[in-house]
Order: sequence, then C-alpha cells, then structure tokens
Amino acid sequence: MGKTKYISDVHKMKELDSNEKQIFSKVSEQFKFRTNSYYNALIDWTDPNDPLRRVVIPDADELINWGTLDASDEIRYQPVEGLEHKYPNTALLLCNEVCGAYCRFCFRKRLFKDENDEVKKDVSAGIAYIQKHKGIDNVLLTGGDPLMLSNRRIMDILDRLKTIQHVKIIRFGTKMIGFDPLKISENKVLLDYLSDYSLHKKVYFMLHFNHPREITSEALHAIQAIQTCGVITVNQTPIIRGVNDNVETMTQLFSDLSFAGVLPYYVFSCRPTAGNFTYAVPVEEAYAIFIKARSRNSGLAKTARFVMSYTDGKIEVIAKTGNKIYFKKHNWANSSENEELLVFPSNSKAYWFDDYLPKTEVS
Repeated sequence: MGKTKYISDVHKMKELDSNEKQIFSKVSEQFKFRTNSYYNALIDWTDPNDPLRRVVIPDADELINWGTLDASDEIRYQPVEGLEHKYPNTALLLCNEVCGAYCRFCFRKRLFKDENDEVKKDVSAGIAYIQKHKGIDNVLLTGGDPLMLSNRRIMDILDRLKTIQHVKIIRFGTKMIGFDPLKISENKVLLDYLSDYSLHKKVYFMLHFNHPREITSEALHAIQAIQTCGVITVNQTPIIRGVNDNVETMTQLFSDLSFAGVLPYYVFSCRPTAGNFTYAVPVEEAYAIFIKARSRNSGLAKTARFVMSYTDGKIEVIAKTGNKIYFKKHNWANSSENEELLVFPSNSKAYWFDDYLPKTEVS
C-alpha cells in the first residue's frame, strides 16, 4: 500500500460528481473538510448512504442552524492557553489542530477554523500549570489528533511530562488507527519510544472507532503494535445518525473491539454542536440502541457507559423505565456532586440534557 495522501479540497475528490463538489464546497467553507486516500478506499462509493462516507464527506444539512461551536463551554475551563482543566485530576493539552481526516460530527470543529487560537504549539504554559497543580495525575493529549504531530514534538511533550512525578497516566485522544493506521504501525521510532516510556508512565490510547468496517487488518496490526509497547487501548464513539445508529452495528462494533483487546469505554450522545443536527440522535433513542447492543455482548463490552459531555461534567444515562429517565452525574467538574442521581420525565424529542430541564434552569 502506498503512502497515504491527505485531501482538503472537495474539488480534488475524484469520487464526487460536479454537483456534489459544488454543494459540498459551500459546506466546507463553514466547516473544514479533510480526508485521506486510505480512508477513502474503505468507502463504498456506489452507496450514497455508506456509513464511512458519512464520517468524512460533507452533508448539505450541516448548514442547518442548530447548536453552538463550543457546546460544552470548554473555553470556561482553560486557565492557561492550550490547556483545559475541567476535572480535578485530569488536564487536557490542546497540542494540535490537525487530524488525519475531519469527522463531520466533530464537537471541536471550532479548533479547525482559521481564527481559532485555543490550540498552542508551544505547550510550555500548560506544562507549567500541570507541574504546579499536584492533584493532576493524568494528562490527555488532544486537539486535533496528537499523533499527527512529528515524532520530535510528541517525544518532547512526553519527556517534559515524564519529569512531573504526580502525573501517572498519559492519554492520547486519537482516531489515527482508524484514519491512517500505517502512520502508526510503520513508525518504528515512535513505537520504540513508547515501549521505553511505558516503563515510566502508564500510556493509554483513547481510540475512536465509529463503525466496525474501520477495524481493518491494517488497523488491527497497528493496535497490536501499540499494545506490544505496553500501551493500553480503549475506545470511545458517539452514536451518529447514518453511521452507527442501529443495534446491529453497535453490537458488532463492541464485539470486534473486544476481540482486538480494545475495551469499549464511552459511547457519547452527540453534543449540540453547530452543524451537527444531521448527525445527532435523540438521547432516549440512542440509549435504547446502546443498551440493546451492550446486552448482546460479553462482560468485556459491558464496560461501556453511555454519557453526555455536559457543560458541568459527564452525565451518564443509567436507565429508562416507563415514563421516566434516570441520569447520574458520572464525572463532574465539582467532584462533590459525583454520583448524584437525577430523574426526569421521559422526553423522546430531547437531544441534550438541557432539553430535560425547566427553561429557567438552562445554563
């Protein structure tokens, strides 16, 4: 297989006709477009509803007015440039503003806009903040995809974090194993480095497989390569309209991940992010899909939780019975509120937690 080529202009997509290119170029003016030759080869271009096509190819309905660019108000939790500190023991370093491809349903698409300045290539301020706050025991490298960085930059960040004694865990939020696995499996320098680094800090790759067809032989080879380095692999995905919004697909995804040694971690309800209405699934419909798929798998797949990344923290949907729905404050910015149970009347039209709250309480 040749070197992966990245494409950021819809007019260079030979698989699209001229009418599609014209329509999609208008969408990409608002929300950046990027895909690559590896992922494009997985798409069935004869099927206009192919789920992998839907992951990366624009949809005219993205221009429907819905949501905001920062649906979880992440900017509120940025004490210094390039760092988020929402949960007491976790810090996020926004260290890159590029991905192997851009998921159309991304909740951080604001970072890819030309005027955005949340991501900082120089992470010095963030590292200094982490050094000062000894309650931070794990750091998530994100953005953007940190594995799109050069080996030199990845190693520089990890070397600096290695010197901070209270940091025990390093996490990579990445979809590169799905978007361009050869970039990882053939990167011997990085793999050798991670093998050594895993002796000092525990390293997790928070993978983003959205559909079973992304788990190719190349992806499995990359997963095995990083696992051999001592890296722990888990997966998280939103439930996405037209991609994995059915029980059969989610069941297969959970199963294939478990067989690959990748534990299903979080399944998300799509945030009300601008441009994402066409990809969103109502909370209770998504939960029903999730819970049926999880029930069809072994205990390994039952590690998954269905959550919303709300403004104030992660809310887990834990039950739906009759005309009631039950939530739990699973991981809250104010940790004293963790595990608090919340019960609301069922609302089949609710897309987000705010839709369950009295209008006067919506923040």
